[in-house]
Amino acid sequence: LLIREIPRLRAAVASTRRERPFRIDAMVILPDHLHAVWALPAGDGDISRRWSVIKGRFSRGLPKSDTRSPSKRAKRERGIWQRRFWDHLIRDEADWRAHVAYCWANPVKHGLVEHPADWPYSSLHRDLATGQAGPEWRRPTPR
Repeated sequence: LLIREIPRLRAAVASTRRERPFRIDAMVILPDHLHAVWALPAGDGDISRRWSVIKGRFSRGLPKSDTRSPSKRAKRERGIWQRRFWDHLIRDEADWRAHVAYCWANPVKHGLVEHPADWPYSSLHRDLATGQAGPEWRRPTPR
């Protein structure tokens, strides 16, 4: 659903960033989940509200499904997103690099592509274009 609805997801993220600013250091969208490394403004740690708004914006307008569990129906949840998310406070530069690399490498981990640069829904492409990603992330040229 996520990659099928990429324009909807991008619009939800963009609208939320305008209202509640944050920088996207890395992001990868997979068919059924996503990973992101964000930097929030100083003194603002409200990750939960941002995710909630993104999830709501994305979900509105999608066709309704009758396959939701009774608990999801009772909480007016669409059943698209998991209720919780995992967050981690980056400790240092090495930790940041490891989490960015995790995002970029995730499509390979899930068997979707052989090389991270082959996955189109990744901030890796932005960072390769700007020189922020090292040459080891480029697709090797065939000999």
